[in-house]
Amino acid sequence: MPEPTSQNPTLESLTVTFPLTFPTPAPTTHPGLVSTRDLHREEDLLRNPFSFRHWWAAIQNVKETSAAEQKAEGSSELSPDIAALLGPLSSTAARKSLQRQVYLYEAALAQFPGSFKLWKSYLQTRMTFVLGRRITKKKAGGRKKFPEMREALEDEKEDLEQWEGGLDGIVGWEEWRLLIATFERALMWLPRMPRIWLLYLSIFNHPFCPPQVSHTHARRTYDRALRTLPPSLHGRIWARYLLWAESKGGATTVAIYRRYLAVDPSVTERYTAILLAPSNPDPRPLEAAKLILSLARKASRGEYVSPEGKSPYQLLGDFLDVVEHYAEEVGLDVADTIESNDKIAKAVDSDAAASQQPSEPASVDGKLIRFAGPPVATKDGKVVAPYDADEDPRSPRKLNIEDIVRKDGLEVYKDQAGRLWTGLATYWVKRGEFDRAKHTFERGLASVLTIRDFTQIFDAYAEFSESLISAMMESLANPDEDEDEEDVKETEQELDAKMKEFEELMDRRPFLVNDVLLRRNPNDVQEWEKRVALWGDNDEKVAETYTQALATVNPRRATANFHRLYINFAKFYEEGGTKGEAEPDLDSARKILDKATKVNFKTVDELAEVWCEWAEMEIRQENYDEAIRVMQRAAAVPKNTKVNYFDHALPVQARLFKSLKLWSFYVDLEESLGSVETAKAVYDKILDLRIANAQIIVNYAAFLEENKYYEESFKVYERGTELFTFPVSFEIWNIYLAKFVKRYGGSKIERTRDLFEQALEKCPPKHCKPIFLMYATFEEEHGLAKRAMSVYDRATNAAADEDKFEIFTIYIAKATSNYGLPATRPIYERALEILPDKQTAEMCLRFASMERKLGEIDRARAIYAHASQFCDPRVHPKFWQEWNNFEIETGSEDTFREMLRIKRSVQAQFNTEASYLAAQMAAKQNGQETEAEAQPADAMAAAEWQAAGGGKGPAFVSAKQNTNVRAEAAEERPATAGNEDEIHISDDEV
Repeated sequence: MPEPTSQNPTLESLTVTFPLTFPTPAPTTHPGLVSTRDLHREEDLLRNPFSFRHWWAAIQNVKETSAAEQKAEGSSELSPDIAALLGPLSSTAARKSLQRQVYLYEAALAQFPGSFKLWKSYLQTRMTFVLGRRITKKKAGGRKKFPEMREALEDEKEDLEQWEGGLDGIVGWEEWRLLIATFERALMWLPRMPRIWLLYLSIFNHPFCPPQVSHTHARRTYDRALRTLPPSLHGRIWARYLLWAESKGGATTVAIYRRYLAVDPSVTERYTAILLAPSNPDPRPLEAAKLILSLARKASRGEYVSPEGKSPYQLLGDFLDVVEHYAEEVGLDVADTIESNDKIAKAVDSDAAASQQPSEPASVDGKLIRFAGPPVATKDGKVVAPYDADEDPRSPRKLNIEDIVRKDGLEVYKDQAGRLWTGLATYWVKRGEFDRAKHTFERGLASVLTIRDFTQIFDAYAEFSESLISAMMESLANPDEDEDEEDVKETEQELDAKMKEFEELMDRRPFLVNDVLLRRNPNDVQEWEKRVALWGDNDEKVAETYTQALATVNPRRATANFHRLYINFAKFYEEGGTKGEAEPDLDSARKILDKATKVNFKTVDELAEVWCEWAEMEIRQENYDEAIRVMQRAAAVPKNTKVNYFDHALPVQARLFKSLKLWSFYVDLEESLGSVETAKAVYDKILDLRIANAQIIVNYAAFLEENKYYEESFKVYERGTELFTFPVSFEIWNIYLAKFVKRYGGSKIERTRDLFEQALEKCPPKHCKPIFLMYATFEEEHGLAKRAMSVYDRATNAAADEDKFEIFTIYIAKATSNYGLPATRPIYERALEILPDKQTAEMCLRFASMERKLGEIDRARAIYAHASQFCDPRVHPKFWQEWNNFEIETGSEDTFREMLRIKRSVQAQFNTEASYLAAQMAAKQNGQETEAEAQPADAMAAAEWQAAGGGKGPAFVSAKQNTNVRAEAAEERPATAGNEDEIHISDDEV
């Protein structure tokens, strides 16, 4: 066997070493192949040629011996570069080991040609000597049995074999060829074993694989594997096949991916990324764009689900990104686009005309004929879409981007119009078609329906204009040498035109925004008003806008204040334009208002306001008779007055005669310009139609009173009290009674009394107090005091509970002034029976004060005792302080102790946590000091404070405190007493 030289070897001196395994090594051709130590093994194999165990043991023994010899051999004498070229076969021991193992494997395979275990071990051994040592990767977790191809590609990419070292493909070409021949022999015996195929295919991913086999031979081998193995195993082959195709690039990648996409389109997105990758020297943007467009259309029909989770709109966005970056390669130019659009428009028109033709009969002479047009292709029971060159990646025809964006974008994703229009405009900008781009921006601004889309398009439009202007300014600042003066002047003129267009665009922005809002809702009255304001002093445009608004807005769907458009339009003509410089055109204003009166507005009030504004316009022009005639037309009462004012099924014109707003304006006009009789007639019509409110009644009566028709005004009040019930009639009665008393005083006492009794007959308790007080005041001034007291007494029974205290106060004051203090006792007693507990205590204090004034000390003390049950000492300290002062001034020690006993009893009665908290809150609100903080100064009050335990009442406390009030007081009394002459009285004596 020739040995490679270590000093300056040539390619011939290195390649002469190979092949090592052809012809197959044998003891006859390679004397050193079998040594004397191997004779026993050879004899054993000759005796047992059909024993797989003997052959396997002999092979393993040779592997172990060869490995030991290679370690013992040490480092090679070859230079590192030569050793790297020879790889695993750089040493003599390795080459001998390869020949010995090939000899044994070949001899064993001659006996067991169908053994998968033997073939696999043999192939792996040959690969180790040619490809080098395989690097084993550590993997965590399991692996899906049938993963999707996208996941399978990622997993396979991570699991691709890697080798350390390896025999150079040129130097060791013979060994590489023999290794491939060995795989072919193995596949001849085991063609259905996928593991053999995978080992074979892994050779082509080796970096030293000779170019003679790494391209065409590798592709054919992959194809043979797919033809040989069952379809269930194709996934594992395709994963490696696609990765190998990606590594080769160019036409190989395209051809192989096209074949696979015909079976499984799930990796289309990966394929398009490969076609457009920056590392791809030959990008195919047209094919990628068509594939993405096809995916977007299928996804919108529900026929495709993106493995990466992209929505149909996101796929269409990817298509637009491709179009923007590769505008020249993907889309048609302007002329071809216009021609294509015309063809599409003609096709649509022809289809529409065909659809309008009468349908043909389904049969002729009893024989069925084709009814649904030409035959269509079906697949799995579904109609297959007709061929479309826009979705065929093999078709070289470029795309009509405008039609695609309109059909697949704007008609489907109307909420994303901004992105679609800007993408289309960007496409034309990238192609250098600036006029078409401007036209596209304008079309987008004129069609979007949301402010978001408008802002997106307008910002892109403005940025495009600015970039164009800046580019032209740079060209003027740095002119080319070839440009002459005419070119420079032409550029300057074009720059001036572009700057003017840009300024106009900025000025148009408010109008464009208004257009967007009006397209979204053409019935938005407020936006129409804003548009009128935008035109400012341009009277022609203002009139045009008003006319367009009134022709566009649907009255039943309009927003609020639609009638104001008619009114403002009429004022525009009345005032002579926005500035008032033109002559007032009252005829046009009247025509507009007359037209407005025939519009079926949403509410009757809108129509009524139109009539009122018309009359006001006539008043401003001092046409008073015309104003009254206008209101007479508006307030004309039909024959059938039984119309429901709130019946929206009827037009507003049929319900106008029941509009109180209209009649109120009419009656004001008659009061100002007409006579008393005409005003009375209008008021009477309002009352006859039963649409009057309390204000109308009051105004009518006040009008009659001003004109000295007093009795008629009182009749109006009485009519109003019959029309309305409480609480509305309360206000009418209040005014009526006050006016009547003021007018007649005491001249018609019985009639006045009857009116008061009539008012109080149905008056609820919460409204009767003012009427009772007015009644009593009348009796005091013009009647009898006895009747006045009787009225007060009735009021204490009829009034609401919250008003009774005030009535009793007035009642007592009047009784005192008329009959003296003693006469108030029964009133006080009755008040104590009727009033609620909170007000009883205050009334008791007043009752006791009155008794003290009369010298009735015992009666006053009894009243205090009665009131004490309602007064918590912690909440009502004022009451107890007053009783305390009373006992100090008029009482004895016994009465004072009785007062203290009652106080403790009441405090124990109110001994609740809620009461205690209420007391604390009341103390904070009143800014009072607690009894524990301020000890009284006088002796009697100090005794009381000490008896009460230093100001601490028996509230809910811990069990350590004694709950026996008397025992606690008895324990504390000796410690606090300081008077040696104190008289001790037991509780029994008390």
